[in-house]
Amino acid sequence: PYLYRTDDYGKSWTRLTDGANGIAVDEPTRVVREDPERPGLLYAGTEFGMYTSFDNGAHWQSLQLNLPATPVTDIKLAHGDLILSTQGRSFWVLDNLTPLRQLDAKSLAATSALYAPREAVRMRVRAAGGFGRTQLAQYPAAGAQIDYYLETTPGDDIALEILDAAGKVVRAFASAGNAPVADAALAAASGDDEDAPGPRGPRGPVRIDKSAGLHRFTWDLRYPGAWASERNPEGPNGPVAPPGAYSVRLRAGAFTQTRSLTIVEDPRILRDGVTLADLQAQFAHNVRVRDMVSDVNRVVARIRAAQQRLKDATGADAETLRKVNAIAAEIVTPPVRYSKPGLQTHITYLYQMTNGADQKVGTDALERFKVLRTELDRRRAELDRVLGPVT
Repeated sequence: PYLYRTDDYGKSWTRLTDGANGIAVDEPTRVVREDPERPGLLYAGTEFGMYTSFDNGAHWQSLQLNLPATPVTDIKLAHGDLILSTQGRSFWVLDNLTPLRQLDAKSLAATSALYAPREAVRMRVRAAGGFGRTQLAQYPAAGAQIDYYLETTPGDDIALEILDAAGKVVRAFASAGNAPVADAALAAASGDDEDAPGPRGPRGPVRIDKSAGLHRFTWDLRYPGAWASERNPEGPNGPVAPPGAYSVRLRAGAFTQTRSLTIVEDPRILRDGVTLADLQAQFAHNVRVRDMVSDVNRVVARIRAAQQRLKDATGADAETLRKVNAIAAEIVTPPVRYSKPGLQTHITYLYQMTNGADQKVGTDALERFKVLRTELDRRRAELDRVLGPVT
């Protein structure tokens, strides 16, 4: 293996591969590259795989991961990723070199570490299926990739929190599953209240890994979703976070560390004339509609509970059931295909319509929200008169 470094523009050279500092003496090297953001961080491709050095080539260690044993013929670093070509094994990409670039003696000596995440880009791709539906991209570049390290497996659960610019927790994830959300209104809207009647939501929070080692967790940039319905037990996805300044906080026993996170918009969207103000207004609208989805789902859950309780009722209770069924006929879409959509379906459709793309919210959607909000409040008041107010 022959790799050399010059510090004087070629007047003298230092050999970086003596056969005893990490790359075997019988392992020919083919390519070496220096990280453009961290001087001294080197990547080497050999006849049998990948190596990296954190000290300008004085020592090497394997960076093989899941790469097959194959000749690495070339290396390129672009957009914070490591891209390499191989002989007979195609192209390979190691996404997001952020934690490697931050490794130093201090972080290696720490029992736990939260690495500063690189900026996250809001991106959407066409989903598989018809009708041009869109979703957040699901390939590795999507969302905010958050890397953290645990030297040993903690005895207690760990938590990862996403905070907005004001320091308010907007998402919380834990190794035990559901993590408490600091904001009560947010918890109620998202279905994180454990004692809520009816089906629970939202989609998550998912568990985070607390085993020893380096971990990567990807936040999908979404706020909590709506409270679930019987037709969608997982609950609809939450609104996508608008571009701006956020932070990430890791709690593992006595260890707590916070790092800054920046979310930026897809530059293609900005070139189309969409502004930050448009995206912030869209987010505010989507939160209002999400909360309306939660409200109508709770009304439906209450209707279903009353129908079940009164299904064999007689006398005055039978009259109560008749009134509940009349309200249900206006709110709930029958399970028969192509039935007339009920209020719940109209509200859910409005939410899906304005969550499908990054754009200025149209006047039609704003006006439709007012109409549906008024109608839902009226139907909820009717239900309160029949069943009594919710306590």
